[in-house]
Amino acid sequence: MREANIKKMLFITCSIFSVLLIAFIITSFMYNKQEETQLSKFDANVVKEYNSEKVSENAEQEMIKEEPIKEEEQKKVAVNTSEIEEKVQEERKEEAKQQAEVNKPEETVETNTKPEESQATTPKFIKPVEGEIIQEFAKSNLVYSSTLGEWITHYGIDIKADKTTVVKASSKGIVKYIKNDPRYGLTIVIEHTGGYKTVYANLLSTEFVVVGEEVSEGQTIGTVGTTSTFEVLDDPHLHFEILKDDEYLDPQLMLN
Repeated sequence: MREANIKKMLFITCSIFSVLLIAFIITSFMYNKQEETQLSKFDANVVKEYNSEKVSENAEQEMIKEEPIKEEEQKKVAVNTSEIEEKVQEERKEEAKQQAEVNKPEETVETNTKPEESQATTPKFIKPVEGEIIQEFAKSNLVYSSTLGEWITHYGIDIKADKTTVVKASSKGIVKYIKNDPRYGLTIVIEHTGGYKTVYANLLSTEFVVVGEEVSEGQTIGTVGTTSTFEVLDDPHLHFEILKDDEYLDPQLMLN
């Protein structure tokens, strides 16, 4: 009976040990499987990161390779552009030379006509009123003024005429000014070709013409008066001046 119990106990013990051994083996197998799975995942991540880094390095290398290529292309474009500009400039110079050659005969014609133009721009002047010259032109010397009681310069001539005598335009031109001068009274200024001007002062009236009007030689422009404060004591007369480019000329030398 005792031997039977011992055998029974041994059987139970062996059975328990067998179960534990099997459980240990199964547990070890499962643990190893899990470790392999984790290692596989780790290896996959490492490979993925490695591949990503490799791709980045390759992309950088490609960009580095492309940069010199772009610089070379830009240099080629710059050189080509410069060559094109030089060709355009040369073509323009050639066109300018050809145009100059074409224009040469015209320039010669213009040069030949200049003396004729110069003669045509010198107007002819007539006496604006008939009468005696009672005060002559005195630009570089002095004449005596009865009104002022002193010796003065005189940039025109005084032509004696009765009050209200008609004053005529000395030459064809355009009326530039009509004014009441504080020294010479009512005054008309006419512009002519070639830079000439005529001045008619000490007038009684100026209503025959207006500023901007074109007048012909001999056309009535006013009447003789006594409106000049500088010459009020003199006999009624016309104060007459001729200028060329604003330089006073002796009217007696210019009148025909």
